[in-house]
Amino acid sequence: MSDDVVGRLAKGSLLSRLFGSGRAPLRLVAVPRDHVLGDRARGDALVAGRHVLGSEELALADIDFAAIGTRDPLAREMQSFAWLRDLAASASRDKGARMAEAIAGRWLIAHGTRVDEAWAPELWGERILFWTAYAPYILSSRDAGYRSALLNTLARGAKHLDAGADKAPPGLPRITAWAGALTASLTLQGAQKRLSHSESGLMRALAAAQFEDGGLMSRSPQEQMLLVDRLGLVRAAYFAAKQTLPDALENAAAAALAALHGVTMGDNALSSWQGGNPGDPARLTALVDGCGLRARPLRQARGWGYQRLSALGTIIVVDAAPPPPPRMAATGCASTLAIEMSDGAQRLVVNCGGPGPVPTELPPELVEALRTTAAHSTLVLDDTNSTAILSDGSLGKGVADVVIERSEDNDCSRIEASHDGYVKGFGLIHQRRLSLGNDGKEVRGEDRLTPKGRRKIREAAPFAIRFHLAPGVEATVTADGMGAILRSSGAPPWNFRCRGAMLQVEDSLFIDGHGRPVPTLQLVVVGEVSAIGGEIAWQFRRSS
Repeated sequence: MSDDVVGRLAKGSLLSRLFGSGRAPLRLVAVPRDHVLGDRARGDALVAGRHVLGSEELALADIDFAAIGTRDPLAREMQSFAWLRDLAASASRDKGARMAEAIAGRWLIAHGTRVDEAWAPELWGERILFWTAYAPYILSSRDAGYRSALLNTLARGAKHLDAGADKAPPGLPRITAWAGALTASLTLQGAQKRLSHSESGLMRALAAAQFEDGGLMSRSPQEQMLLVDRLGLVRAAYFAAKQTLPDALENAAAAALAALHGVTMGDNALSSWQGGNPGDPARLTALVDGCGLRARPLRQARGWGYQRLSALGTIIVVDAAPPPPPRMAATGCASTLAIEMSDGAQRLVVNCGGPGPVPTELPPELVEALRTTAAHSTLVLDDTNSTAILSDGSLGKGVADVVIERSEDNDCSRIEASHDGYVKGFGLIHQRRLSLGNDGKEVRGEDRLTPKGRRKIREAAPFAIRFHLAPGVEATVTADGMGAILRSSGAPPWNFRCRGAMLQVEDSLFIDGHGRPVPTLQLVVVGEVSAIGGEIAWQFRRSS
């Protein structure tokens, strides 16, 4: 622990203004235990005086919470105190507490005496979750004035949430706000009378943002991971307070984890949907291991929308739903009927992905391009998005209806899905059929374009079926131009074949778990389709 950093944080008796408030002392009646291990590397950076998130970092020695604001992701995480988990992974309680209390004192001086932007309901919700779970790190001080100031501010924050949690944006922010309010009512002295009110608020927020199958309506795997984390911390608060967890809340938490498992690939990282990337597999593993929940991967998700096929190490995830509504996801993607595929820990077919919620050095025009249909492993008609992406970044008209049929037998698992995103512009339905053999060695696919509606193509329209390849997967086109051999260091070779169009190999890119672009390749099956439609068959087959 850097004594210089702590010394500068506490320089000039910064906490003196908080002493002698005269308020009755409060205490926590229960301290939840966070079983999720933090990121040791990020914790080491905190100990060294740097808060790092993605491509940005913040010096802690002279941190001014009023100056950093709450607008960017780095500042919001600093204001939320979620970094306490990482600090605890790197520093002992004694050393970590010295730094955490010095930073908390700075926060109290900047924001503890007035309601401002740092009092946003979702920020207070997250702050309460981590202040209570890491109370030993922020309430070990012998200074009664500091402890009283922090606990009284926590109590004011809880009352602020009781009245204003529903003012948080719908979805994960509102869930987070109510999760904090509920945790406060379980752990703070005298707050138990608000327990029923907070439980009702959280269940209401979940009902408005979570499909019955457990997935968030934002359809974001990275937000889904945060949902599991929030509910895991709430569960820990119930156990610490020796209160009975409502069955409805336990069921919602288990369903959330099942949905998260459903979009996890063979390398224990996330598949790339809705502008996200795989993230850190170690972080996901720590969350799953520590959240206190257990669930099997969700395979047939109607609301969440991600269908999962798996057999002997081969995993396929399909986006079989319309994009998320704008009120739940400001920057959704036109990815309907795209797939990702892995063989064991080796990813084979991916989507290009995006920066996710962390700061990035990716240029804005690239981030926008990563939302297009062409950045996903699916069919693109006349270089047109299946759902329009408007100039202001919002989603326009396109896919409104997705029809799905699924079957299983002794030979394989099958999915047949179609979307109407190209009906208005081209008079064509896109239908994708997939089957995965039960030995995990063969994936058969077929993309069909069938006429519907009054709109007709006058002559012909070009199409491209794209299969973006994971970094490290090499593609060698066969002599007849109708196939390719895919080689990687992490799996046996796979043979790709197509029928009804020609195959090209083009450059692509993939956004890795740190939000960085990595050059890679893509298989592109190209051709033209007339008003009567057409079909293209393709196959992936493992060599051994």
